[in-house]
Amino acid sequence: MSLRNAYLLVFIVLLVDQISKIYVKTNFILGEEVEVFNWFKIHFIENEGMAWGTQIPGAYGKLVLTLFRLVAVGGIGYWLWDSVERKHSSNYLIVAIALILAGAFGNIVDSVFYGVIFDDSSSQLATLFSSEPYGRYFHGKVVDMFYFPFWSGNLPQWLPIWGGRDFTFFNAIFNVADVAISTGVGILIVFNKKAFHKH
Repeated sequence: MSLRNAYLLVFIVLLVDQISKIYVKTNFILGEEVEVFNWFKIHFIENEGMAWGTQIPGAYGKLVLTLFRLVAVGGIGYWLWDSVERKHSSNYLIVAIALILAGAFGNIVDSVFYGVIFDDSSSQLATLFSSEPYGRYFHGKVVDMFYFPFWSGNLPQWLPIWGGRDFTFFNAIFNVADVAISTGVGILIVFNKKAFHKH
């Protein structure tokens, strides 16, 4: 795959990611949910940290996380360029890196810019390019919306640890960028030998 096509894939994923986030952010109030099917819902939340809401504690935790993401994206971008330029990398590897880069970059856009271009979503529909933004640069919240609660119920008492508790499978809420990252990592795992095969 050429570098141009790899960048085109990154651009398409990033565009879809940002369109979906801006649509949800400007048409849903925080916590609002729309049922598409009984196993698929659009549920608007904002994530202040890493995956599953993980956060770095402290006053500068969010800034540290955003700066780390920027460095990581720079490294992934170089990995993509290097893999294409050396002309020995498989398309599996190039597609996987492009997807991971697009996903990481998509969530960085939220972290860097959303705090200064949107107002608060907790009790109103957010306004794009608001005159009263909810935060500042590098302190934005990542928008998540895809929710697939395939099964909800009470687990049997005989199960160790979780027995008798309410349980939902699958209870993570995520976005297009997260899907791209997960797909890229999945390609590297499932097609490991093909991805890292050298011609």
